[in-house]
Amino acid sequence: MIKKGVYAAGLSVINTNATLNVEATISHASDAIKNGLHGVFFFGSTGQSQLISLSEKKELIAKIANHKLRKQFFIGTGSNSLNENIDLARYAMEYNFKEFLIMPPAYYKGNTDEGVFDFYSKLIKALPKIKIILYNFEKLSGYKFSADVVSKLVKNFPNNIIGCKDSSYNLFENLKLPNFLMFPGSEAKLLKGLELGCSGCISAVTNVTHSLARKVFDDFETKKTQIKNDQLINVRETFDQYNLISALHSFLATKDKKFKNVFNDKGGVQVINEKEKRGLFKPKEAVIREINVENNNPKLEINYKVDDNVVFSKLLYDSI
Repeated sequence: MIKKGVYAAGLSVINTNATLNVEATISHASDAIKNGLHGVFFFGSTGQSQLISLSEKKELIAKIANHKLRKQFFIGTGSNSLNENIDLARYAMEYNFKEFLIMPPAYYKGNTDEGVFDFYSKLIKALPKIKIILYNFEKLSGYKFSADVVSKLVKNFPNNIIGCKDSSYNLFENLKLPNFLMFPGSEAKLLKGLELGCSGCISAVTNVTHSLARKVFDDFETKKTQIKNDQLINVRETFDQYNLISALHSFLATKDKKFKNVFNDKGGVQVINEKEKRGLFKPKEAVIREINVENNNPKLEINYKVDDNVVFSKLLYDSI
């Protein structure tokens, strides 16, 4: 069940033959959860859903159905086809997945409020028990949800429309609906959103900032002084200078062997070039200091910096 928290739009790991590496994709999501995330959504825009076949998506769903982290895994249907959305959601519901992140069709531009309402209405008519988190991402879909359309969907389908991921950022500050989850699509908006009554965030960059974002979330929930939010925003803003999917894969390839196979073999987004790589993660300064954690076990924190921006903060246990 989706609740308040910090979530990732999960990355997909691609084999050199352009197929989905199901095991590695699940492993990456599991690692992100173990590092602090409340959950991971598969097959969103960050997960290159449009480039992954329906059969590959079904294979992953079947694999995670009995996973020990099953309750923290969620599905994005990620298709422009109404029937494929229905097909994949129905398949996942057979494995007891109930909640889905669903964007309006994004290929042909010119979606209208009426057309978007009709799209979700047909989904719900076909799958009356489905729970939907609306995905508001104008940059990709060409359509921006208005507060009126969201309110109309909730009014007509109160048991089905349960929340919104707002990556257009026109809703999270002002739309207030009872029992409705609101997740801005960036951890740079996490603290502000929480202060306004939002539920957390669903972000691409939490694939990297998982523990940092969780710290900000937990400190807000426990009313502690915020000491990591500026750093979290700095990391996000650094990644925002590049294509996010390219930058995330390029960055993770330097520290995680699962990402060594260059993901652009899928025919999608290209990895960033060498100059961009140097700007993203080549450390010009590494500040290493010992810190204390909750159980008083010492760790080393390495802050890699590019200019004045912290790009990556890594905690190293003394056993490493």
